[in-house]
Amino acid sequence: MTRPAFARRLRAERGSITVVAAAVMALVAVLTMGAADVGKALVAREQSQAAADAAALAAAQELVMPTGRTPAKLAAEYAARNGATLASCTCAPGTTEAVVEARVVVGALLLVPGDHVAVAVARATVGSSGP
Repeated sequence: MTRPAFARRLRAERGSITVVAAAVMALVAVLTMGAADVGKALVAREQSQAAADAAALAAAQELVMPTGRTPAKLAAEYAARNGATLASCTCAPGTTEAVVEARVVVGALLLVPGDHVAVAVARATVGSSGP
């Protein structure tokens, strides 16, 4: 290729790097939003698990050492203290096991439309561990 032909070809492709740069920036933006969504979902999942754990332990303690409150109400209180709502509590008085389900609203994500909820289940048993 001669020098003038090379110069003409270079002028004809002028601006193509702008298109590539715009595509790369769009890809980086989508990946960043995806990472933010994953982070938000993971935080909500951990929060719901912590709330379920606390609620199950509180309900189990109420089963062993009753204070006059129902285990389900106590579990709901502990779930709320941890930023969750109690979805279910299988913790009838007279039993030795409390199983709770706690939910935390994740909310709208950047890439996935609609509201999302993180759900966690925890189980606490009461009894002797020794022989």
